[in-house]
Amino acid sequence: MPFFKAIWDSVFLIKSLYRRDEMKTILRMALASVLLTAIALPAFAAERLKLYCSTDIAWCELMTKEFEKRTGIKVGMTRASSGETLAKIRAEKSNPKGDVWWGGTGDPHLQAAEEGLSQAYNSPKLSELHDWAKAPHKATGGKTVGIYLGALGFGYNSELLAKKGLPVPKCWNDLLHTAYKDEVMMAYPSTSGTAYTTLATMVQLFGEEGGFNYMKALHRNISQYTKSGSAGIKAAARGEITIGIVFVHGAVKQAVSGFPIQAVSPCEGTGYEIGSVSIIKGARNVENAQKFVDFALTADVQSRSGEVKSYQVPSNKNAISPPEAPDVSSIKLINYNHALYGSKAERNRLLKKWDTDVKVLPR
Repeated sequence: MPFFKAIWDSVFLIKSLYRRDEMKTILRMALASVLLTAIALPAFAAERLKLYCSTDIAWCELMTKEFEKRTGIKVGMTRASSGETLAKIRAEKSNPKGDVWWGGTGDPHLQAAEEGLSQAYNSPKLSELHDWAKAPHKATGGKTVGIYLGALGFGYNSELLAKKGLPVPKCWNDLLHTAYKDEVMMAYPSTSGTAYTTLATMVQLFGEEGGFNYMKALHRNISQYTKSGSAGIKAAARGEITIGIVFVHGAVKQAVSGFPIQAVSPCEGTGYEIGSVSIIKGARNVENAQKFVDFALTADVQSRSGEVKSYQVPSNKNAISPPEAPDVSSIKLINYNHALYGSKAERNRLLKKWDTDVKVLPR
């Protein structure tokens, strides 16, 4: 190893400069240093964790700092959308770099489990979770578990809407109005869990033909596709676009932050995500990854989401939702088939069809 070679090179350099007796002492000290380092390195490596995070950066940072504080384990965190993270884990399959993947829409987590990219773990916290959070764990043989629920919808900038004299949208079909030409922003379904959930929701709401006809009509009103699902509502908050398709809690976050954003739960009904956490197959720090899963499922940890204005519904039944969080009981949720639309075959089929039938159309 280069590390040990450097030490021995230094020792022999010193040998040329000092007398024999002095050299014996130096050699003993160098050998002791080498042995201590060799012993310490594995222990040092064991107290580390590589986290892939797919929620908002502020929540990623809160989780990282709090986990380090509670465990003393140092965390290296990388933030990317759920679609981008799935692609990264695939690319690293033969030599995994990450240990645990936390957050982001559950469908990519289900796909990772199906492809053998994650590994099973039965946390002692499972008994504290809502049934909907335990469903992905059961479906995948323990390879992923729910941490929060978020209903799909959209948000609009009320000041821009009034300034432009646009009608107030209340339903999915309202977004197809010609008045909203270049006024809507969403992400690419291939890179964003939010956008893929939108595509799968339309197929389930209107049937496959009707769902793709909807996406084609919506395409004419899209000003820009982004990589991240939250980018559209952030642009709306900045006044760069009027409407952003997003999970409802994302629109609420912008409103709570003081921006003129109105959150909408569409009248026809809507799909939802089960944000999840998964341990990556071949993780170098498995025990630390398991500790992080336990930590992420803990009630008091989930109750802190409001500190960073994340308003999803927590999966632990004892966690306290922020008062600003959407009331899911008042939202018309469809019977979203997570097992089917989270599968690799169905996801790839729908994404390919979107690329060939929708993406290529002029706007």
